[in-house]
Amino acid sequence: MRLSPDEWIFWQHGFVKLNATIVFTWALMGVLVLGSALVTRKLSTGRTQSRWQSLLEIVLTAILQQIEEVGLAEPRRYLGFLGTLFLFVAASSLCTVIPGFESPTASLSTTVALAVSVFIAVPFFGIVVQGLGGYLKTYVQPTPVMLPFNLISEVSRTLALAVRLFGNMMSGAMIVGILLSITPFFFPVVMTMLGLLTGMVQAYIFSILAAVYIAAATRTRTPVPKPAATH
Repeated sequence: MRLSPDEWIFWQHGFVKLNATIVFTWALMGVLVLGSALVTRKLSTGRTQSRWQSLLEIVLTAILQQIEEVGLAEPRRYLGFLGTLFLFVAASSLCTVIPGFESPTASLSTTVALAVSVFIAVPFFGIVVQGLGGYLKTYVQPTPVMLPFNLISEVSRTLALAVRLFGNMMSGAMIVGILLSITPFFFPVVMTMLGLLTGMVQAYIFSILAAVYIAAATRTRTPVPKPAATH
């Protein structure tokens, strides 16, 4: 039993390895890009729409609503980044029903890459909305004493994002693998369905946490007015 798709090596030359994580990640990205191009090439604004366009509009509307509920004022600005995160993690989980496919998110290298993307996106959106000076001020609020703690928080929450997603996805794959080796057909099917549900929940949690971090970085803090002096 493999603990990670990193251990499944397709090709190796010296220290250069082509493992299952890389192959399935690029294959999944290719399917998502090709699928998006095929669905959006004939968009219609009339009453007659294809089923794929209707499904795509439902997904996008749901993602926009979730981004807005988190507190981001212009949800369409963040749709590309947060929507891509959600669709990639969700598709990685759904494709595990394909025989031979192993989810790239079961590899720590993939989850670290996703967490680093969030780590870079948070200050990027913060600077876009508040400006460089306004964003840097958030590190010394409510008092400059909090500067080291705020910096540690930035790093620790990135590590937490990577480890949380990796642990949940990897443990689900291991449980299904163990049951496949010791039990009949019924239990692996049930655990596979439970794994799909868990994967969708993890995709939702990961993207929502990223949205919360971006919302905290882009929130403009208005100074509290001082009470009028009484005579």
